[in-house]
Amino acid sequence: MTNELSLNTQAILLLTAPLIAGRRDKTPDLLTPGEYKRLAHRLLELRRQPSDLLSPDAGALLRDCASVIDENRLKELLGRGFLLSQAFERWQARSVWVVSRADADYPRRLKTLLREDAPAVLYGCGDRQLLKTGGLAMVGSRHVDEALTDYTIQIGRLAAQAGKTVVSGGAKGIDQAAMKGALEAGGYVCGILADSLEKAAMKAENRDPIREGRLVLVSPYDPNAGFNTGNAMQRNKLIYAFADCALVVNSDLQKGGTWAGALEQLKKYKFGPLFVRSTGAASKGLDALHALGAISWPNPQDAASFKDVFNVKMLVEPEQADLFATPKPDIPDFESLQPLVSAPVAESESKVEDSVVEQTDLKAQEKPSEAEKEMSTEGSPADVLYETVRKVMHALLTRPMSEDDVAETLQITKAQAKAWLSRMAEENLLDKQKRPVRYVNKV
Repeated sequence: MTNELSLNTQAILLLTAPLIAGRRDKTPDLLTPGEYKRLAHRLLELRRQPSDLLSPDAGALLRDCASVIDENRLKELLGRGFLLSQAFERWQARSVWVVSRADADYPRRLKTLLREDAPAVLYGCGDRQLLKTGGLAMVGSRHVDEALTDYTIQIGRLAAQAGKTVVSGGAKGIDQAAMKGALEAGGYVCGILADSLEKAAMKAENRDPIREGRLVLVSPYDPNAGFNTGNAMQRNKLIYAFADCALVVNSDLQKGGTWAGALEQLKKYKFGPLFVRSTGAASKGLDALHALGAISWPNPQDAASFKDVFNVKMLVEPEQADLFATPKPDIPDFESLQPLVSAPVAESESKVEDSVVEQTDLKAQEKPSEAEKEMSTEGSPADVLYETVRKVMHALLTRPMSEDDVAETLQITKAQAKAWLSRMAEENLLDKQKRPVRYVNKV
């Protein structure tokens, strides 16, 4: 890892990271991903960068940003320099590196595919060059029998023989079996973790592969963060984004993180071919994913046929309602923040980024927008927003979720999640369960 954090990364960490053993409840009111996004866009408008918030004369800039984030809140967060220095020393002692979107070596794959959904900060341990290699994502449930475990290990070994990286989530069950198979066969693995990065990096079985440059562990969450359902759900898209194609070994039907991640890949992101296991015990979850457009795994038996899997094209999925097709405002993509990076940018990349900014400026001049026309005929902006919220909540709450889970998954504040959930419960659209309080769609 580098010996120093860039000033931009320091600012982003101060604004968004807990810095105390992954516990948000003992830290100031950190910026949510959505809030940081709005702040970044405001800085872009002002032709400034995150590091400018740390300058001695940042007072005027903080006031200029008060329209999106309270000035006193920004000052409190930015004043945690001593905590950051302590956290950084701890990370260095454990060979944990940190990179932010404002750094030149942030994975371009994430910026290109996830755009505004790419996390502001990534923590990792191991050779970050592995994050550029693509490969096969392998996902599945935590609780599996011996037969599925052995099946997954064999595919991991085959990937290693074919020289393809295995990308997985590091959880017990299918994830760990896939990673074990690849590493035991001398292959390469990217583990995209939802929690406990520091603990995973220090495990005895991971030390040699990390030291040999065959394993990289990475997470968008604090290295000491504990497990959180919302974090695990948000992490899913990173697994698919770092891979060229994916295999779902098993999945429950319409519930669980594996199902949610695969559905999001099929219906929203569509980064590459999504395969489902086609041999062994039957699975209603896999059958449903196949009906939605997933491809039957061709069961390659050797390295050559395994490589052929990466030439398979995505199937054209059947026509059906897209649960994730929610309107988004016209905002500059995070790629337009690239001029903030001090490192030189390749000429071709610069031209693309200039084009993005140029197109954004042109869109801003169009009057009126389609969204504005729609709002003028269908109700107030608040009505249109709530109608969108109802659709998103209905797609999300197929299983009981707490206010915290909804807030984390949708990247909003707990207060906003509570307000929307309470309103929908009052309108008899949701069932409110007690002890603990959770919400789910009406049957």
